[in-house]
Amino acid sequence: MDTEETPTPRREIYDARNKDSLPGTLVRSEGEDASEDELVNSVYEALGTTFDFFLASYGRNSLDGEGGPLRATVHYREKFTNTFWDGERFVLGDGDGEFIQPRSHDLLDVIANGLIRQIVNPQLMYIGQPGALSESIADVFASLVKQYSLGQSADQADWLLGAGMLGPALKAKALRSLAAPGTAYDDPRLGKDPQSAHMGDYRNLPLQQDNGGVHVNSGIPNRAFHLAATTIGGNAWEKAGRIWYDAATGGKLSEKAKFADFAKLTVTIAEDLYGTGTELDAVNEAWKSVGVL
Repeated sequence: MDTEETPTPRREIYDARNKDSLPGTLVRSEGEDASEDELVNSVYEALGTTFDFFLASYGRNSLDGEGGPLRATVHYREKFTNTFWDGERFVLGDGDGEFIQPRSHDLLDVIANGLIRQIVNPQLMYIGQPGALSESIADVFASLVKQYSLGQSADQADWLLGAGMLGPALKAKALRSLAAPGTAYDDPRLGKDPQSAHMGDYRNLPLQQDNGGVHVNSGIPNRAFHLAATTIGGNAWEKAGRIWYDAATGGKLSEKAKFADFAKLTVTIAEDLYGTGTELDAVNEAWKSVGVL
């Protein structure tokens, strides 16, 4: 009798050699020996961990669900301080050595966050509240990938995103905090974390400023997930993560979906999956606590 093979990742790491042309030169493919470049190896491992997480947790074969390749480019431009998903690959610069200084051993959640755009970006408009929801979904699953890799339960996790990106001299814990949005950093050079944690502090920004507040306002649904996951307890990727995953991938979100649309969908899914028990109450109360429901 034929047996179906277990899906495996198809990773490709490119080196832009500090130029701005993509994808760059292919320097490591699936199954090849480790590179002398530790950043290449760290990104390679992070792609594999993200693949393993989605397959083990939700039965998803790669981020496109069809076994597609996982691609990344490192060493993009000179002193490039950002990361981004360009539609085909995750792209990472070397930082400026002061504010942003990627530490190759501690980038899993940032890399996972970029990769997960392959799931959420095609669905939601990247402006205003839909864009903030898109940012939040990416943050949530990036945090879950890190927790999965460390074997941490919801109450053991730090719920910080991007702790490995910020320079050591900064007064900063991370780029964002899902547990306490607005507290990730407060440094005279970097400024204060501007994230909102409640709809009462929602900021209606012009589109030319943070695409209408996609990073600022994503703290609201981020905190809702943290509250739901810690109330449910256990491994956050199992029950709370399953609810959020089904809501994000079930095809029931319009491109203009707002927080309340997503919240109502998670409540419905929680009841469908787990009935009228702890899980449903936790999700309901989480969204109420941040002023969405």
